[in-house]
Amino acid sequence: MRETLSRQVVVARPMSADPAGQAIRRGNRIRRRRTAAGLSLAAIATVLVSTGMAQLGQDSGRQGSPIVVIGDPDPSARPIPTATVPAPLPSPGLSADLLVGGTLISADGKRLELPTVGPAESARPLPAGAGLLVVGAPTTAGRSLWVAQTDGLVQVLLAGAGGIVLAPDGRQVAWRDGSDLLVAGVIGTQLIGSARTPVPAGAEPVRFVGDSVLVKLDADAPGHALWRPGAGQLTQGDDHRTLNVYGTLPDGRLVGQVTTTGSPDATCLAVLDPTPTLKTVGTSCGPQVSSDGAGGVSPDGRWLLVNGRAGKADRSLLVDLRRLGPALTALPAGPPVTGAVAWTTESAAAYVDGAGQLVRVDVDQVRAGKPAEPTPVADVRPGDRPVLVTGS
Repeated sequence: MRETLSRQVVVARPMSADPAGQAIRRGNRIRRRRTAAGLSLAAIATVLVSTGMAQLGQDSGRQGSPIVVIGDPDPSARPIPTATVPAPLPSPGLSADLLVGGTLISADGKRLELPTVGPAESARPLPAGAGLLVVGAPTTAGRSLWVAQTDGLVQVLLAGAGGIVLAPDGRQVAWRDGSDLLVAGVIGTQLIGSARTPVPAGAEPVRFVGDSVLVKLDADAPGHALWRPGAGQLTQGDDHRTLNVYGTLPDGRLVGQVTTTGSPDATCLAVLDPTPTLKTVGTSCGPQVSSDGAGGVSPDGRWLLVNGRAGKADRSLLVDLRRLGPALTALPAGPPVTGAVAWTTESAAAYVDGAGQLVRVDVDQVRAGKPAEPTPVADVRPGDRPVLVTGS
């Protein structure tokens, strides 16, 4: 018995199952499934990337030549033009910053050379004193928009555009591009978040009214419309009387010039409500105002400086907007305005006259019967025209 039991212990019985073999076979099956899944995902990704590249290739072949340059996609690809900053010179007695050729002369006499900025039509400061936005004078190729920062960076934002207007705070720009009107935000040296809408032939942006853009529908006829980029396309509305808009009152209403029903050549000053479309809410037909559109409203909404007739002479006129009505009168303020009017305080303004001289208007002196006299601007070369920096 003892011998029989010993033989049974020594001899190993075969097992009905092999756990180790089952684990090895299960691992092989998992690896095969993972490999197949990875190959499938790689094939799908390849197809998607190929399709996307094909679509980009088709988009890049659009017909038509782009005329708008928005920022610089790769500033490191070419040298960036810079400005030189000479030592401050004695103050020339300016009441506002002035752009003379390629030189920015501040009111305190400091000068910043901007050699790469071409002839200017208007200029407005960037937010927080970071520099200037400069709209170039019209050329056969269109207008340009430059940004000139206080650290010396000078760069083009737009090229070959139609009419360009800047928001009072320098944070937005609107421009005409072919048959469309566009608006975008200004961030540093880039334009972002652009929106566009088709506009009639001959329509041009003239100013910002809040976040909306005021559009003159025809340069040779009265009529304006407001475009609210967030509300869709431009709607022309029913304004067929407004010739020009000079500025905004503190309550958001506008001051402009409208035609009268009696004669197409007779015009009146008017207060306009821009919501939802331009609507005349008050007129005064006393002063004989020019139709050239030059003029500006003081920051407190009290005064309007506008071109017109005083006796038999063309003059700039000072109008008290608090006295709009049949008895409205206008006082001769100086030679006619060309370009923008820069109100430096609520009772002081400056502009450039037709001879390229600077005119500084003091409201109290004009009311006392002493119109402003022009003074020459130093360092103006032949062909250069001084441009006042306007805006907050």
